[in-house]
Amino acid sequence: FPVSWPTSCPRFNKTSNRVRHYCQSFILLCIVVGLKVGIIHIGSIHDAGYNQAHSEGVQTMKKNLPNVEVIQVENVPEGADAERVMENMIKQGAKLIIPASFGFLDPALKVAKKYPEVKFVHPGGYKLAPNLGTYWASTPEAFYLAGIAAGKTTKTNKAGYVVALPISFFLANINAFHLGARSVNPKFETRVVFMGTFMDAPKEAIAASALLDMGADVLGVIVDSPITVVQAAEKRGAYSVGYHYLGAQKFAPKGWISGIAFTWGELYTRFAKAVMDGSWKSEGLFGNLTSDYLTIAPFGPAVPADAIKLVNSTKQEFIAGKKNVFQGPLKDNKGAERVKAGEAFPLQAIGKMDWLVEGVVGQPK
Repeated sequence: FPVSWPTSCPRFNKTSNRVRHYCQSFILLCIVVGLKVGIIHIGSIHDAGYNQAHSEGVQTMKKNLPNVEVIQVENVPEGADAERVMENMIKQGAKLIIPASFGFLDPALKVAKKYPEVKFVHPGGYKLAPNLGTYWASTPEAFYLAGIAAGKTTKTNKAGYVVALPISFFLANINAFHLGARSVNPKFETRVVFMGTFMDAPKEAIAASALLDMGADVLGVIVDSPITVVQAAEKRGAYSVGYHYLGAQKFAPKGWISGIAFTWGELYTRFAKAVMDGSWKSEGLFGNLTSDYLTIAPFGPAVPADAIKLVNSTKQEFIAGKKNVFQGPLKDNKGAERVKAGEAFPLQAIGKMDWLVEGVVGQPK
């Protein structure tokens, strides 16, 4: 405690010791309770997918920073309910809010405007505010790598993808997966079924079964939880490609190929540290294969060794900037030229991708 305390007066000593004890206790309290972080989820934190990845991210943050307290609420609907939950977290002392669903962006912006002293970080958002930043990662390269593994593993040369919505980022992921598969297997076909929602297990089961009935022996998934789809593939002796969460492999121990996963813990740790030390700033972070929060899940036993070797070497080409996922010439699945020979569709522009590449069966709208 860097203060010089006088010792010549016993009465002053008695008072000063009480003051010193109070100050030390106050500082210790500030150290112990460094920051309260609130995170709200659209679904269950045990979904082995989108929500669990975020939940485990804040748990890693908590382990890294023991002086951080986490307030976590799951199964929160979008809209007014999300606003109420965030405001309640702020009333409990939260100074960093993670509204962990794409649909929470507008509610978060409203709450952020009311509480300018609180910081917000939103996954995948496309709007910023003075106290609200966004973060995500460019995933097409990772999907391309998963496609290589699938193209090398399939026996029927057919894959089926169960996808939430035909939004541009998901279309880009499907296209990337298909191009990766076709780079090693020119006969490869990908069929897509859109759910119209991020969570509907019965509907996902029907879609998965239909895709398998049409000859697919690889199923991929872009919904919040991969459990239904990867289990459907496993029961039918087919292969699967996961999304969001590293631990999904346990649901398909035999047919698992790989997956694209997010590990948010270190990023959340950096966010919390920045809020505590005053260095936090509003920005849009967009990671890639070099980031510590985007990774390729471990390969399953069915994936050939040469496929794994090729995936690893191609990953290094992406990192070195020697390869582009959407290298022309490329046509869409209606025959129209989308990327000319010698050109490439930039990853920074995938938010404008509204088409499916040649060889993908499905309607993007």
